[in-house]
Amino acid sequence: METAFDLFESIVRRTIAPSLDADEPAEQGGVPVHPFELHNIHPGFPRKVRSLFDDGYGAEATFHAFKFIEKIVQRHSNSTEIGRKLMMAVFNKNNPKIRLNRLSNASEEDEQEGYSFIFSGAVMAIRNPGGHEIELSDDPDVCLEHLAFGTFLLRRLERSGFKTN
Repeated sequence: METAFDLFESIVRRTIAPSLDADEPAEQGGVPVHPFELHNIHPGFPRKVRSLFDDGYGAEATFHAFKFIEKIVQRHSNSTEIGRKLMMAVFNKNNPKIRLNRLSNASEEDEQEGYSFIFSGAVMAIRNPGGHEIELSDDPDVCLEHLAFGTFLLRRLERSGFKTN
């Protein structure tokens, strides 16, 4: 049940959403649009990701979004590995635990291998700094770019038949 505070918070968050035009907030039907909707960010990310973003903690929002992606991959692969090692093993074209396609020709094998590097690179370059560094940028545009990339990864898993929520 939504409390009065929850309602108030949702109204405030919508009214302070960044806009495409600095003079006017982005609106749809007269209602301010949240940057997550403007950028088509995956709705399956944990609520905490959006809350951290709204509160100005872009680096932390990014970290939690990519931890979520890692957990999805762990769950679907029944693996306890983490990070680069997880992604390289799970998407390995020779013995994948998560198959993104039928692997029936060289092109599909290349795609599978490519995604092993893409997922691995995502945890190394985007998620890892959030777990190891103290001072990271909270720039909302950088966060939205990271979340859009994470959205791409989640949707690729979904197109292969895996649930991400």
